[in-house]
Amino acid sequence: MCCLVMKTSKLSIRLLWYITPLVILPLLFLGGFTLTNVTNSTQKQADLIMSRFVEQQQQKVFNYIDSFQSTAKLLSTSPVLNDFLANDLHADGGYTYRLGALMDVFASYSEAYPDIISINLMSVNGKSDAYYSSNLSIAPKSYPFFDKVQQSSLSQQQFMMQKADGTTSLYFIQRIYSIDYYLKRPQQLGFIVLHIDPSILNTSILEAPYNNTLNLLVSNEGKILFSSDYNIRGQYISEFELNQVHNLADIGSLSTIELSSIDKIERMIFAVQMSGGYYVSTIPKAVLYQSGKAISLITGLIVIISVITLPILIFIVVRNLLLNPIELLGAASHRVGDGDLGVSLPAHTDDEVGILFNDFNHMVNQIRHYQEQLEEYKHHLEDKVESRTKALETMNSQLELAIGQAEQANQLKSRFLANMSHEIRTPLTAIMGFTEQLLHNDKITNNKQHLSTILRNSKHLLELINNILDLSKIEAEKIAVEQAPLNVVRLMHDIESIIEPLAQQKKLKLSINYQLPLPHTINSDETRLKQILINIASNAVKFTEQGHVSITVHYLPSQELMFVIQDSGIGMVESQIKRLFTPFEQADATTTRRFGGTGLGLCISKNLAQRLGGDITVKSELDVGSCFTITIACNLQTPLADNLFLEQSNQLIPEKDPLLSFASNNFDAHILVAEDNPDNQLLIKLLLQTWGLEPDIANNGAEAVEMALVNDYQLIIMDMQMPVMGGLEATKILRHAAYDGPIIALTANVMNHDVDTYIAAGCDKALAKPIDKDALESVLVSYLHLEKDNQNKWDDILKSEKFQQINANYVANLPTYLAEIKSLQFSGNLVALRALAHNIKGSAGCFNFDDIYHCAARLEDHLKSDSKAALNELTANLINAIEQVISEQSKPV
Repeated sequence: MCCLVMKTSKLSIRLLWYITPLVILPLLFLGGFTLTNVTNSTQKQADLIMSRFVEQQQQKVFNYIDSFQSTAKLLSTSPVLNDFLANDLHADGGYTYRLGALMDVFASYSEAYPDIISINLMSVNGKSDAYYSSNLSIAPKSYPFFDKVQQSSLSQQQFMMQKADGTTSLYFIQRIYSIDYYLKRPQQLGFIVLHIDPSILNTSILEAPYNNTLNLLVSNEGKILFSSDYNIRGQYISEFELNQVHNLADIGSLSTIELSSIDKIERMIFAVQMSGGYYVSTIPKAVLYQSGKAISLITGLIVIISVITLPILIFIVVRNLLLNPIELLGAASHRVGDGDLGVSLPAHTDDEVGILFNDFNHMVNQIRHYQEQLEEYKHHLEDKVESRTKALETMNSQLELAIGQAEQANQLKSRFLANMSHEIRTPLTAIMGFTEQLLHNDKITNNKQHLSTILRNSKHLLELINNILDLSKIEAEKIAVEQAPLNVVRLMHDIESIIEPLAQQKKLKLSINYQLPLPHTINSDETRLKQILINIASNAVKFTEQGHVSITVHYLPSQELMFVIQDSGIGMVESQIKRLFTPFEQADATTTRRFGGTGLGLCISKNLAQRLGGDITVKSELDVGSCFTITIACNLQTPLADNLFLEQSNQLIPEKDPLLSFASNNFDAHILVAEDNPDNQLLIKLLLQTWGLEPDIANNGAEAVEMALVNDYQLIIMDMQMPVMGGLEATKILRHAAYDGPIIALTANVMNHDVDTYIAAGCDKALAKPIDKDALESVLVSYLHLEKDNQNKWDDILKSEKFQQINANYVANLPTYLAEIKSLQFSGNLVALRALAHNIKGSAGCFNFDDIYHCAARLEDHLKSDSKAALNELTANLINAIEQVISEQSKPV
């Protein structure tokens, strides 16, 4: 410890030895540099301030003098003054009037410029002809400078005259010339003399940038005309001093001069030359550098104090921040080296030293912890080995389980592929085989049976593909369900009509039971609910060899509808029930071989039931039968009193809608089918012909648009995927072209977002491919009924008394149209004739005068082409059509 203290003391001395010169030398250099620059900066600052001040005063004096020079010049050109001088002063009696007018002008100038003491109009020989004074003084007999004025050729002059009391006045003299444009040289008429009291000069000379500043305005002869010290006005400076001032004015900088003529003080002087003299501003040098000396003294004192105190302060700070922590760290390291792991450095600040202390404490704690762990490993090594062995055994069992699950998943995949291959190939074999027989064997007599087989296998294959697609959408969480009104009794009768034939084929008894009361209508997805019930009910028939199958419907107080499907089939054990709703699973492999199927139906049904707000549960007993319970949410209106409930058995007969089929209706409809596939064209045309409709066929969207704009179609069936132009684009064009009839989309893309796209483009309904005959029939009947109702309303309007009156008024105006046509044809005004043909075409079409409409349209189209060929013929046709209508309407009914 003593050695550590000795080393630390030596380190402190060495640190002090290095710090002292590193601090003192820069401080001494900084102090000398500061003292040197204080004087220079003080002089530069004073030079700048004095130059700006003198320039401002110079500009102020220049502006002041220039303003009165301009005033004198302006006064010399006054029309009143010229009128006064243009006539003989005493030749007529108008002298007094002209003199008074001139005095008014002099007075107005005196009022405008208060510094004007007097204005004197003098003749060429120096006589005063008109004099005005603001202080009512009399005109002077002469001016001491007037001889210089007469001898000079300048038109404008100025003089500064100092009086005996030291005050100085300004005089501005302006020559007056006659206005005679025929003279080669203008004739001089006299002088204008302005006597000015220089108030601006008297005030500006007193302004000062510093205290004790002496400002002077010195004439070229060295006489002090203006001074901030009134006592020295009128004195002269020596010729030597005047030369020095002249040289300083040329240099334009602050310099040191002693003006012995004024006082014996050394001054800093800045001078500028002005008209007739110099403007000089001076300040005593001692006053100017007084503040600089104070700054120099303060700077020197600061440097001395810094030289003494800074090394001491730096040493104290460095010792506290660095040397003392190093001593503590050294002592603690020595104790750790001796094996004392209980040492701990005190908490320090968050700087690097604190981080170093924390790292040291952490290192000691880690060493202590590792020693404890080492001791623990020594005492419990066998326990660790045994624990590790058990962990490895557990990991091996988990690995074996994962391998088993992977093999099982692989087997499931292989089984699924085998099932799918079998399920797809079986109906395809039948479809392809019977189709080939029908195509190549002309001797087959039971065609209907073979076609029924092809249809049945096609439906089976479609159901298989739909199940796979539904499962993929469920797993991707993209399947959507709707909420629409659903008639419960009609739903049950539809299920019965589908399941009944299946049960009859196996000689099973099918019973439908209603547990009243039941809601008349619920809000759910009819398609998905039917899919669930048909799947489970058909499974019940499939797995029942003898006995019965029953379907019972209940209404639960929780506003749920419960369907119970019970059979007397083969039943299941508990292990089979657990994997019943797993995809691609059946009871066992023998079930697949015996009854067929993919194992997708129940998985899809359970997911759909959950999306409809319910679930599917099952109870089963081997060789006794199974009972499936399906619940869904009713989504009834609130309050419940607004909903209709079925409470009597006579209400269980399904309502028949006479508008659901073509059998109860007769439509004379013009329909357009846009479909590019020839087989689909033939199929749709065959269906429509079965219902008594003869459609037009368009091979792509472009043809459909062209045909729809030319013909009047009550309904359009539009395939969405076609060459040249797709159905989506064609629908948008038709809607923009104001086609307002129903458009039915036909597409294989029936996802919700696809259907929404078709509806947004202008389609009224979307039907899925392959074509469902019943769905197509229902949609066509519903929309053709709407078109028929609209047509009936239009027919009623045409038969109304009000329309007949409007029609009669139109017929009464036809002779007027006829006369206009003949007049325009005779005059050759084809532009007006085309406008009239357009007007007649529109009105004739509204009142169903087709001959007039077509003749007017042909005439208008011909006139648009600017061709005169066949013009007379087309005009005559229109005239004949109008005359025929007039003739027919005039006949008695």
